[in-house]
Amino acid sequence: MNFKKITLSSAVLMALFGLTGCAEDAPTASSVEKVASTSNESTMIIYPETKKGSVVDDYFGTKVPDAYRWLEDDMSAETAEWVAAQNKTTHDYLAQIPYRDKIKSRLAALLDYEKVGMPFIEGDYSYFYKNDGLQNQYVLYRQKGDAPAEVFLDPNTFSEDGTVSLANIEFSEDGSLAVYLISEGGSDWRKARIIDTETQEVLESELVDIKFSGLSWVGNEGFYYSSYDKPKGSELSAKTDQHKLYYHELGTAQSADTLVFGGIEAEKHRYVSGEVTKDGRYLLVSAAVSTSGNKLFIKDLTKADSALVTVVGNTNSDTNLVSSKGDDLLFITNMGAPNKRVVKVNAKQPSVENWLNVIPETENVLSVSTGGKYLFAKYMKDATSLIQQYDLNGKKVRDIALPEVGTASGFSGKESQSKLYYSFSNQKTPSTTFSLDVGTGESVVHMKSKVKFDSDNFESKQVFYTSKDGTKVPMIITHKKGLVLDGTNPTILYGYGGFNVSLQPQFSSTRAAWLELGGVYAVANLRGGGEYGKKWHDAGTQLKKQNVFDDFIAAAEYLIAEKVTSSDKLAVMGGSNGGLLVGAVMTQRPELFKVALPAVGVLDMLRYHTFTSGAGWAYDYGKSDDNAEMFNYLLGYSPVHNVKAGTHYPATMVTTGDHDDRVVPAHSFKFAAELQAKQAGANPTLIRIETDAGHGAGTPISKTIDQYADIYGFTLFNMGVKDI
Repeated sequence: MNFKKITLSSAVLMALFGLTGCAEDAPTASSVEKVASTSNESTMIIYPETKKGSVVDDYFGTKVPDAYRWLEDDMSAETAEWVAAQNKTTHDYLAQIPYRDKIKSRLAALLDYEKVGMPFIEGDYSYFYKNDGLQNQYVLYRQKGDAPAEVFLDPNTFSEDGTVSLANIEFSEDGSLAVYLISEGGSDWRKARIIDTETQEVLESELVDIKFSGLSWVGNEGFYYSSYDKPKGSELSAKTDQHKLYYHELGTAQSADTLVFGGIEAEKHRYVSGEVTKDGRYLLVSAAVSTSGNKLFIKDLTKADSALVTVVGNTNSDTNLVSSKGDDLLFITNMGAPNKRVVKVNAKQPSVENWLNVIPETENVLSVSTGGKYLFAKYMKDATSLIQQYDLNGKKVRDIALPEVGTASGFSGKESQSKLYYSFSNQKTPSTTFSLDVGTGESVVHMKSKVKFDSDNFESKQVFYTSKDGTKVPMIITHKKGLVLDGTNPTILYGYGGFNVSLQPQFSSTRAAWLELGGVYAVANLRGGGEYGKKWHDAGTQLKKQNVFDDFIAAAEYLIAEKVTSSDKLAVMGGSNGGLLVGAVMTQRPELFKVALPAVGVLDMLRYHTFTSGAGWAYDYGKSDDNAEMFNYLLGYSPVHNVKAGTHYPATMVTTGDHDDRVVPAHSFKFAAELQAKQAGANPTLIRIETDAGHGAGTPISKTIDQYADIYGFTLFNMGVKDI
């Protein structure tokens, strides 16, 4: 893929050759410059000029200016120059923070330890991911029996700077073949490589232009994958809304791949995937128009040219395959069960009326995995884990005891395995991997974290606070033991609140650095997430999206009322949909926060659906062209459209990646431009644009260290902290 890269070096060259933009309605930078000082009097910011255009859109008779529409063109020299100028301004500012290097050193020390993932079995080998310390990417190892482990795939060899990552790998059922996907510069577009696992030989030419794809083998003959047609224009921002499922037969050209599902213009599906049952008998096809709800179809692979049979014919619920045994299929679904249930059905008669409950719905949200001929029900109780083991008929075998309150993940493997693995952690407790004897239920420590962090010096507690409409919302607050609640503690409040995503307590080395600095870290489980099932999710969508912002504002007010912190020491942080969250609350209640940290945010709510696969987010957001009511609601909170001139906004550092083709960086560009033009007072409004980086996945550790050193340094500096 030939991406147009917006890099500092190329932008400087463009500027040297006179490819600069000139403001249409403002003096040039040589005659007057917008200047801001910070709370530290020695620091002054001279912002680059950002020209204003004259674009105006008409929504149901309402005229909406879009002065910075030109920043949406990620292929233009003008945008590249703007990126370079903004990055220079930001990095010049950050360089003046006296303790930034101290934070960077501590982050490096906290991340510099051997990190080993849970083992998984494929063929005759046990595979696991490992990072020796500060390797940019995790290395995939394998081990046969008691023989020494050997490197199987080292993504650090894919590129010199670590920006090409291993995105996914899928083994054939016998483990003799594998197909893996790579991501370049953090992009969602992938390339696929097919290898013989014994010799590690690449078997054929790469498959290209794959996006949002699972991988599923049919024996050793071929596999299913998904993608969009290559878009016209920019691969980073052009709209992609017709997802298709293909079958690739080994030894044939990608151009000969069979289209299995999708491609009908009158019935577009934005997210399509295929999964083959372990015995190779059936293909399950999931098709969705949005990020919530899917149709489900089944195809008998034992019969030539068999038709797809409808299992679920609408997108009002989510249903996915759990496992199969012959013609018996197990699904997990929220159809008629907002907290989900597991059902059984015969593949010959798979329609909904034939479903039988195996694990009924309970008051807690369910996810499920299989291994060792058992089902493992992973319940979420107030955002923390509760694990139960069942046989395949739904008879409860036992509760799985966990070390303390926190998050457990794993419990999956082959049917033949007698030992499964799971990991456990919480906000202050580094991850420990356990092995579980599925016959006895006994857990044994397999590997403890080697991170240099003493969790005994910290405490983490869950509280419940009341939101604007009376809803009780959970929040986990973590800090050093003995913290004095006097309102002076630097605090980061983090949230997401969307797309049925649940924020369960987990350890993070980057978060540990903040805690060691004396900071408080609070995570609120807002509506729009999945912590309490579909009803909790739906309560934060479309015309109810304000509930999410109210929940977050109430969390901040709770922290202030309880004297955990004060407005002068409170930062608000979130990424992607959480970036929208930060943008919305800082424009609605700017006085409540000292620092705002919106990352890769969805910030232009009137146009988000016009880029890449953004229209698929409409279940959560609605669209500005749906109707006048939805347009007005979106306009009422869209961060880009609610920056008001003369307002004192928090010190803000917007962060994004120039290769983010999920939430395109234009969202962040336009928001930063609005803030710089309209900010009143001394607080800085900066944007930090990471080059050769995307939405977050696959980011090299070196970039992660730099990014968090900048974020924490910026936060403390603007809270008035002189030294650490």
